[in-house]
Parts: sequence; C-alpha cells; structure tokens
Amino acid sequence: MNKKTIKDVDVAGKRVFIRVDFNVPIKGGKIEDDTRIRGALPTIEYAISQGAKVILASHLGRPLKDKKKAEEKGLPYEVSKYSLRPVYEYLRTLPSLQEASGNISDEPVRSGDTVPVGKAEIKNDRVFFIGESVGTEVTEAVKRLQPGEVLLLENLRLHPEEEKNDPEFAKQLASLCDVYVNDAFGTAHRAHASTEGITHHVDTCVAGLLMEKELEFLGKALNNPERPFVAILGGAKVSDKIPVIESLIERKVDKLLIGGAMAYTFFKAQGFTIGKSLVEDEMIPKAVEIEQMAKDAGVELILPTDHQVVDSYDPLHSAKTIPVAFTNTGLVGLDIGIETVEIFKRALEGAKTIVWNGPMGMFEEKPFDEGTVAIAKAVAEATEKGATSIVGGGDSVSAVNHAGLDDKISHISTGGGATLEFLAGDVLPGVAALDDK
Repeated sequence: MNKKTIKDVDVAGKRVFIRVDFNVPIKGGKIEDDTRIRGALPTIEYAISQGAKVILASHLGRPLKDKKKAEEKGLPYEVSKYSLRPVYEYLRTLPSLQEASGNISDEPVRSGDTVPVGKAEIKNDRVFFIGESVGTEVTEAVKRLQPGEVLLLENLRLHPEEEKNDPEFAKQLASLCDVYVNDAFGTAHRAHASTEGITHHVDTCVAGLLMEKELEFLGKALNNPERPFVAILGGAKVSDKIPVIESLIERKVDKLLIGGAMAYTFFKAQGFTIGKSLVEDEMIPKAVEIEQMAKDAGVELILPTDHQVVDSYDPLHSAKTIPVAFTNTGLVGLDIGIETVEIFKRALEGAKTIVWNGPMGMFEEKPFDEGTVAIAKAVAEATEKGATSIVGGGDSVSAVNHAGLDDKISHISTGGGATLEFLAGDVLPGVAALDDK
C-alpha cells in the first residue's frame, strides 16, 4: 500500500469528492445488503470529523445497458429503480451522519432526464441528495454545503459518459472538489470517469480507508502471506478464474480448493461422467494444464469427492448426495456434498492465510446453499484459531452474512471483479491513478 490516504492530506473546510461503491441490492425501495455501505462509513465519518464538505458519488447497476435490452425486447423500463435515493434514505438513519451543522436549501432541485426528486431533503440530519451527478444544480448545491455536511449525487451511470471515461464529464466531476478520494475498491478495475478520468483534473487524489484496507489485506495475501496459505475458489465458470488460479499457483499457495460448477470442467478433464452438470468444454485442455501446473509447483489441488445432485427430469423431488464417480448421464450437480465439506475443513486446519472467492454450489436455491454455508463456518472457525481470512465475491459474502459470521472473518472484500483482477496480479486503473506516498 504505497498510496496516500485521506489521512495524509488536510481536508478541513475543503470540498472532498469520495467515490464510493453503493452498488447494493435494493428491493421495494429497501436495501437488502448494506455491506458495501458500511464498508465506506469510516472514510465518510473521518471526512465529516475533519470538517470537510463531502460529496459522495457512486453507480448502481447498469441502467443504460438494461434500458437498451428492454427497448430491444419491447419491455417497459423504469429508470427510478436505478436511483440512489434509497441509499440516501438509509444514510439518513445512521447516527454517525446525523445532527447537521446547517441546512443546504429547500429549493426544488431540477432532475433533468434522470430521476425526479422533488427537493433536496431538509431534516435533522447532515445528509442531502440531489437527482443529478453534474450540472448547474449540482454545482450550486455543492456551494451551499457547510463543513461536516454530505451531498449524495445521483447514479453516475445514468450518464453514458461515465463508463466511456469521457474527459469532459470527468472534468465536470472534478470541478466539484478540491480533494478526490477513491474508496470504491469494487470499481477500481474499471477506468471510468469517476475512478480514473477525474484524477487528471484534481491535484490531490488519495485512497479512502476502505481502499487502504482492501489493498493491505489482499496485497499481503498475494505477496507476503503467512503460511500455510489456502485458497478456496468456487463459482460457475473456470474461465472467470483462470488468471487467479495461475497467479495463486505461481505465488505458491499451499493448497487450492476448487468447488462450485467450475469443478465439473476438471472432472470431465479427468474422464468422469458429469451428466448434465455445467461444464466449459473449451476449457478442458486448460484444466489439464492447471492440474499439471499445480503438481509441478508442489501445490495441493483439492476437488470435491461427492456432490448434491438432482435428476434433470424430476429436479424438485430427486435431490440426493452421491460420490462424483457415481454420476450418471441424467444427473445435474448443484452443490458439494458432506464428505467434501469435511475434506475442505481438514484442508483449512492449521492455515494461517485463507482467501475465499465464489460459492460451492447453486447458493441462491435451498438446499444447495448448504455447502457454501458450511465452508463459511469452516473459514470462521479457522480464523478463530489464528488464520487471517479474506472473503470476496457476492455469494461468498452473502453466505458469511446470512450465517452471522461477518464479525468472525478478518476481512470481507467489497470487490468482485476487482478482487479477482488484483489476485491475478493485474494493475487496477483506479488504484494506479492515486497519488503515491
């Protein structure tokens, strides 16, 4: 972690633009998982405590891509579901962000072509919302901010210029601030206007406290892990994880545990019948190559020995657990089995560093969440016994949260693709653009 952080610069009385990752699941106007928001709070609270005028910016979903798909299929498209207003409503409830030092304005705020917002909210808190990301209204709202107050901008991706890293759009964002802080590790692998372009127009560009924590934990795991070092990888596709697998093997992870649907490509490469389980046939040669690569490096590659399956002709009533070797042509594997859970748990015994990314099965459907939840408990137990654990990826994090184990994991990464690219050894544009110490 050789980047300056918000604590390395003076932000008192300054306009501080914090790029956060508030891309959270929202249903019925309510936030279903606030992990990413809670992760950003230390940076926001620090900026407030220092008397900064805080501008928060984030994306939410892929509104423009979804709009295009809806238009192509002749389906209705509701832009309101991509509004960050529910996040604003949530922020207002947080004690640490309440008790405003002054009001911003109760004048109506025009929302352009995005989401109607009526007026900036004026209640007994210090958090405000505006229904745009750039423009005259936003500039005026920022001017009215008092030290210790927070203004949340509307979803950046309602503007096509954001993902295109448009220089003019980046310049407009930069005009709102004196200091730029990137605390959105989850988007650091994208060179967008708010993660990379903006840094060309702001003199002071630093990391937030969550970004610092992500880089320190992941950086140590990748470059200087305490051993034994065990990595657990799951998910649907081997192709998504190839760079990470190769990087971990090259950096001499001691044990590599592979679960989820991606395991079936390895099984087929070994000559097993996998039925109708998900497989990437084009990746079979790569799976063979990886097994040899692990063997040559002295890395123990551990695959499931049993799995939960259903009959493809009667999926609702045919769930059972069988050895992988007994799989016939009509079966579909959807989760690791009890024996595999025990094997994976034994592999974690004595571990000093654990990295886990990706579910062990079709986590979103019971009972095929059992393997993932069991691994979450095993990682938590290993952490209690002295391991440093890092969990990343949506379903893995959800399993940890649903099991009530989030406080028993050393670090829950807010990055999905960013975590994978970092572990693969790639340079993240959003990190590279920040000021060095």
